[in-house]
Amino acid sequence: MVSRNHDLAVTGLQTTQNSRFYAISASFKPFSNKGKTLVIQYTVKHEQKMDCGGGYIKVFPSDLDQKNMNGKSQYYIMFGPDICGFDIKKVHVILYFKNQYHSNKKTIRCKVDGFTHLYTLILRPDLSYEVKIDGQSIESGSIEYDWNLMSLKKMEKTSAESRDWDQVESDKAQDWEKHFLDAGASKPSDWNSELDGDWLQKPPYQDGLKAEGIDKDVWLHREMKPANYLTQYDLSEFENIGAVGLELWQVRSGTIFDNFLITDDEEYAERFGKATWGETKGPEKEMDAIQAKEEVKKAREEDEELLVGKFHSHSSHFSRFHRQGEL
Repeated sequence: MVSRNHDLAVTGLQTTQNSRFYAISASFKPFSNKGKTLVIQYTVKHEQKMDCGGGYIKVFPSDLDQKNMNGKSQYYIMFGPDICGFDIKKVHVILYFKNQYHSNKKTIRCKVDGFTHLYTLILRPDLSYEVKIDGQSIESGSIEYDWNLMSLKKMEKTSAESRDWDQVESDKAQDWEKHFLDAGASKPSDWNSELDGDWLQKPPYQDGLKAEGIDKDVWLHREMKPANYLTQYDLSEFENIGAVGLELWQVRSGTIFDNFLITDDEEYAERFGKATWGETKGPEKEMDAIQAKEEVKKAREEDEELLVGKFHSHSSHFSRFHRQGEL
């Protein structure tokens, strides 16, 4: 399933078989990121020059069935690169919300070379987010807008307000005197805004309401119930984060995953990235350059051997032909 890679004295999880599904996870003590920033970070290296396959990770709730984890296992967040052919070369950022998976509507391009890259996702309590690659911000914005959740929020808000207004209609038919006041009435001295709601006055015929049996002008007071629609923490916070793992498909194996980190501290994540990926990125490129030179040298030597071999073959054939001519 996976093996250890020891290049540059660094270990990591590496896929080893072509055209396979991979699934592996690690659990930890469940926690909630309510009211806190959530940072997800890891490194991925497509050593095999990926042509089609995933390089993303998933964050799961604590009730994940790790032994039977598969593509249908519910996850909270899916983040990271996905490459397939010329069309798909993107960074997935998918959030689980209201029993559905929602993808970021922006196209975020991933790295497609054979080097190790540091991927970072930041979800903040103020509903802002940021995606970084190699410590550089490549995308940011609002979770509400960039995941197309505003339309869903408006739809649920309208539905909730409609249910509250239906209750108004019911109360109106049963108990008008509690809702209508004389036109000249002023707010009672014992009115408690926290208990009784805000003091509102509306014309009696507004929004289709008509007080039957009341001749004089009256004013309506109605305390609307809070609409039970999307709240802020629903969009970026999860109650029982308890596992992280890989669940992906690869046509050509060889990808290396390492340096997994989940934290609420952006500065720590940045320091951790510099202490891991930051320390190996230079030597990795130096090693790649050395290997490239060695491969070029080896290719030239093989070409030279091939040319020498062809020359000796032609020379031997010419010698035989010359001796036959002498006879």
